Amino acid sequence: MKIANIDLGPRPVLLAPMEDVTDIGFRLLCKRFGASMVYTEFVSAEALVRSVKATERKLAISDDERPVGIQIYGRSVDAMVEAARIVEQARPDLIDLNFGCPVKKVAGKGAGAGMLQNIPLMLEITREVVKAVSLPVTVKTRLGWDASHIIIPELAEQLQDCGISALTIHGRTRAQMYTGEADWGPIADVRRNPRIKIPIIGNGDITTPEQARRAFELYGVDAVMVGRATFGRPWIFKEIRDCLDLGPGAPPPLTNDEKIDVLLEQLRINVERIDEYRGILHTRRHLAATPVFKGIADFRPTRIAMLRAETTAGLTAIIEQARQMLARRDNTQAPQ
Repeated sequence: MKIANIDLGPRPVLLAPMEDVTDIGFRLLCKRFGASMVYTEFVSAEALVRSVKATERKLAISDDERPVGIQIYGRSVDAMVEAARIVEQARPDLIDLNFGCPVKKVAGKGAGAGMLQNIPLMLEITREVVKAVSLPVTVKTRLGWDASHIIIPELAEQLQDCGISALTIHGRTRAQMYTGEADWGPIADVRRNPRIKIPIIGNGDITTPEQARRAFELYGVDAVMVGRATFGRPWIFKEIRDCLDLGPGAPPPLTNDEKIDVLLEQLRINVERIDEYRGILHTRRHLAATPVFKGIADFRPTRIAMLRAETTAGLTAIIEQARQMLARRDNTQAPQ
């Protein structure tokens, strides 16, 4: 599958852009484990135009993670166009427009999924950004504002006509936020539309390799995008790729020891590439969500200590303590 001239191979699996999650360390690990494409945290167009340093730092990318996209959001044509031009100087492989974020601080101000209530402005922004930059421009959005306004079949055609190179559809409305189940039926309808020529990327509730495989087989999407299921679990891309490419002949999954080594490496990369304080903050979010430590008896005090650690050495020691607890649990559960 190709997005413009970017060849992502057959049945690509993409890492979704997520605030405070898809920092450079995490992206590099996801890429190593088989992510076909990764995205930065989403970037506020208005903050970028105002040269807010914390926002500008999000533009830092590495050649080792390519292909990589930078996603921007905003509610002004001028700000989005100027931000896209700034982003282009960071040399990503593509620019993605966020018309799907449902959180109140974004959608409530008319940006992100808030654009689903102002389609003319969404289309104007898209057209003007496409004209302003030489990079491929893609869009991520939702089915509609609420269940009474499932507009994605018509919206997909309108966005394609604006010149975008691919469209990612999250199978929920803005009103749903992240509740309920993602509905892939409308995504499949868009993919089956003979007028749609651009790649359609499905997103929503891909939490296992089998779900990714079914998304390709049942809904015919060109690619799938994985979001929340990656938290503390960058190796999910290996699990999905093995399922898609090798099936029953796939090698065994990573051991718990190997997974903990990955989490420690993520900590190291984040501290080296950001700084100790923020690197630890970014890593703690993944440690809080990782499935590796689930099922360990009396783990709550260790988890709390993990989330309060303020130094690399201290956090590393707590993770190693958790490794020992996990080993004792596994030895106890092993058949005699």
